Amino acid sequence: MSPTEPEPFRKPIPQVDFALGGIAADAETYLHFYREVGVREDMLVPLAEHHDGPHSYYVLFDRVATYGHPGAPQVLAVHLQRDYKKQTFSFEQAPLPLPAMAQSWLIHRGCPHGRIGLDPISGPPPADEATRALERRLVGDGDHYAMGYSYTSDDPDDMVVVVALRALDERAPSPFRVIVEEVDAETWTHTLREGGFETVDEALQWCDNRLTGEAGPLPPVRPAAAANRPAGVAKPPAARPPGRPR
Repeated sequence: MSPTEPEPFRKPIPQVDFALGGIAADAETYLHFYREVGVREDMLVPLAEHHDGPHSYYVLFDRVATYGHPGAPQVLAVHLQRDYKKQTFSFEQAPLPLPAMAQSWLIHRGCPHGRIGLDPISGPPPADEATRALERRLVGDGDHYAMGYSYTSDDPDDMVVVVALRALDERAPSPFRVIVEEVDAETWTHTLREGGFETVDEALQWCDNRLTGEAGPLPPVRPAAAANRPAGVAKPPAARPPGRPR
């Protein structure tokens, strides 16, 4: 760029405001909030938020989540509840790998379903209707599954998030699911896809293979009518060591 050309306009990064300035809560409450959330407040970018009286609900992108913690979730869900009479507040927070999962988490803590939509300019938009449909289902049915494993890769050459889920209904078809989000850096869009697995080991192995670039296509989810296995106790997903497999 020549010295005479004006610099391109850069939209400032939005900042989150937890609006706690008027509350004189005790030091212990503030310290707990600071350790869990506030310590990285200036690195949190709001993707969605809703305020309803004393309640506030936030979907936040943590710009430093993976610094020193490879694979860590980059989305943070926060539910803040203020008690103005007692001059204090309480909160819940959960790091989650996908914005749709954060939306679901907040909805199941009282946020109205239609009030926590993502800012359309906050990130790469969905590339197709399949992505939008799966995101809507994750928002609505997020409490039907337990998350067992996730890995977020912010490699600019392969931006991908893999999530392994276990159905809470032991009779569900394909009881173990893998959700994959991939970002296309050239078109700046993202896709979301789902695969079904019969065992936790198969699901986790596919995740490992995807992160090393060796995965085949995701197997389809078995239709509900095909589910005909006896009731039993579903095994929880096995713990995985931190760090991206090489």
